[in-house]
Amino acid sequence: MRLELQKRAGASTLFSILSPFIALVLTLVAGAIMFVILGKPPLASLYTYFVEPLSDPWAREQILVKATPLTLIAVGLAVCFRSGNWNIGAEGQYLIGGMFGAMIPVLFNDWNSPIVLPLILIMGMLGGALYGLIPAFLKSRFGTNEILTSLMLVYVAQQFVDWIVRGPWRNPQGMGFPGTKKFNESAILPSLWQHADAHYGAVIALVAAIGVWFMLAKTTKGFEVTVLGQSPRAGRFAGFSVKNMTIFAFLFSGAMAGLAGISEVSGSVEKLDDKLSLGYGFTAIIVAFLGRLNPLGIVAAALVLALSYIGGEAAQISLGVSDRAARVFQGLLLFFVLACDTLIHYRVRLLRTPKKLSGKTHQPHSPSQVDTAKAKVWNQVGHGN
Repeated sequence: MRLELQKRAGASTLFSILSPFIALVLTLVAGAIMFVILGKPPLASLYTYFVEPLSDPWAREQILVKATPLTLIAVGLAVCFRSGNWNIGAEGQYLIGGMFGAMIPVLFNDWNSPIVLPLILIMGMLGGALYGLIPAFLKSRFGTNEILTSLMLVYVAQQFVDWIVRGPWRNPQGMGFPGTKKFNESAILPSLWQHADAHYGAVIALVAAIGVWFMLAKTTKGFEVTVLGQSPRAGRFAGFSVKNMTIFAFLFSGAMAGLAGISEVSGSVEKLDDKLSLGYGFTAIIVAFLGRLNPLGIVAAALVLALSYIGGEAAQISLGVSDRAARVFQGLLLFFVLACDTLIHYRVRLLRTPKKLSGKTHQPHSPSQVDTAKAKVWNQVGHGN
């Protein structure tokens, strides 16, 4: 017996729309079972995770803060995934973008000018794009697997940023702690309101999501992304280049990840330190698929995943569970999203494995072969009589 996936003739539009919500419900059910196994009351635990943070003004603000980098990274990944390129290294591009953008306020800490903030945002995008170009070049030039190369580069970026904040860029007045000098006022993203942690990076993320949605839905470049992602052969007939699209997709997604990195550094931390890597680049993959690779859907999905971060922190205090429980929720959500999408587009069939006789696969006789065999036996019997 073996299982086989058979592509459906037509996917259900209704279930395609409901798929993220079904995945979310299944995640909650699986999460409740997890809490029962941990010896925690399931309903109270889920309330602590997903409802309690929404009633606290500070927690709502933190949800917005965490949703900002998730939205920016996931919007870039949506373009990459829709083009048929698999960028799994957005975390590394996020880190290098934060480091590139921090270069100006670290090396020129006394430079106060209105152009500093736009310049460091551009530098952040440039750093992420250049780091994303590495797996793109390796794939288009040598045919290497972009999943492996982009993922391995994450660990290179983590080690490099950790080294630079502990060595050349470490603040001499930082009492030995890893981290750069605090940025001056002209290099800091302003808060959305007075004394708020939420900053204008959230506005940038929303504008980016709307802009990318418009590009994908209304422009020739968006059409090229869709065509090459669905059928590279058809795209080549239309005059589109698969290699050029690979370069574009990685440059774009890397730039968005780099923008997320410098927005986090400039808006939330106000310096570069060793705690920049929080796994946003990996969580953004879940955000992209939960949002159906639609930039507008990604905004809502980013808020849901940000809620899981804040809810996880609240659960550590209220329930005494590990912070890894939040990662379990995120993993369950990705699993159920992919499972629902698979079942929408494919039918699961259970097939019998043919039996083997004398080392050869037994093939049942066709009706014509059976009739011929009967006729021979009849003739032999008749001649014997």
